[in-house]
Amino acid sequence: MAHAVEAVDLSKQFGDFVAVNGIDFEVRAGETFSLLGPNGAGKSSTMKMVSSVSPITSGTLSVLGMDPSVDGPAIRARLGVVPQEDILDMELTCRENLQIYLRYFGVPWSKTRAKADEVLDFVQLSDRADSKVEPLSGGMKRRLTIARGLVNDPEMVLLDEPTTGLDPQARHLLWERLYRLKEQGVTLLLTTHYMDEAEQLSDRLVIMDHGKIVATGSPAGLISEHVTREVVELRMGDDPGELIPVAAQAGLRVDTLPDRHLLYADDSDAAIALLRDRGVHPIGTYVRRSSLEDVFLTLTGRQLIE
Repeated sequence: MAHAVEAVDLSKQFGDFVAVNGIDFEVRAGETFSLLGPNGAGKSSTMKMVSSVSPITSGTLSVLGMDPSVDGPAIRARLGVVPQEDILDMELTCRENLQIYLRYFGVPWSKTRAKADEVLDFVQLSDRADSKVEPLSGGMKRRLTIARGLVNDPEMVLLDEPTTGLDPQARHLLWERLYRLKEQGVTLLLTTHYMDEAEQLSDRLVIMDHGKIVATGSPAGLISEHVTREVVELRMGDDPGELIPVAAQAGLRVDTLPDRHLLYADDSDAAIALLRDRGVHPIGTYVRRSSLEDVFLTLTGRQLIE
């Protein structure tokens, strides 16, 4: 199977509201593919159609070589789903949460303990197998939710903002676990608001806005295509002075954010020297390489989280 997901002119409509508006994309088997976009862009609606819990309005959609409108139960049996919220039974132990979930897949109770322990070991929660869920840290609960999405040995795992609210250590641990899944040949489809996460994990991605796909490609390819090599972050105080007209005369793009200005340039040293020569003196200057965040802002004209 070359493609785990194939969507052509895919749309989702709720009454008069068009959530997904005729998008085309494919997810190759074994890759990590991300859906990026501001809130309301259509990411969650797309994920629900792929997970075969929300019917498509129009277009065509194939998931694991099957039609969700006909083969929904068969598709769901081969998927792992990690929702944005940790919906766990707080009064049960970590192992019991997984054992009960295994029963939904028809696994006899006598065989659930071994499988639950196997998955707990994978997410590094073996030492918490007999602990109740309620007192666990946020990172542990997130790992348990991911473990629950893996109990049926899925061919593809759908992750909706898998690391939202986690500290850096927990995020990096989850990244490493997801990378190991990919090494095992599991296809990963995820949404995230963290551009560094998408850049680290994704083989390819799409950026959505107002229900449409506005860009598709690899992280490096999108950065090269849509922004310059470097970004100069300038803090100008309350008055930007002549920054914007000077940059415009030099053919340099400036994005204005609430607390700073982003100046896009292939040669940051030359750009800074130009500003100083023209009498523009920022109170703070920071130079960095361009990132997916810059692509996101360029294409959607928004901050990362609205």
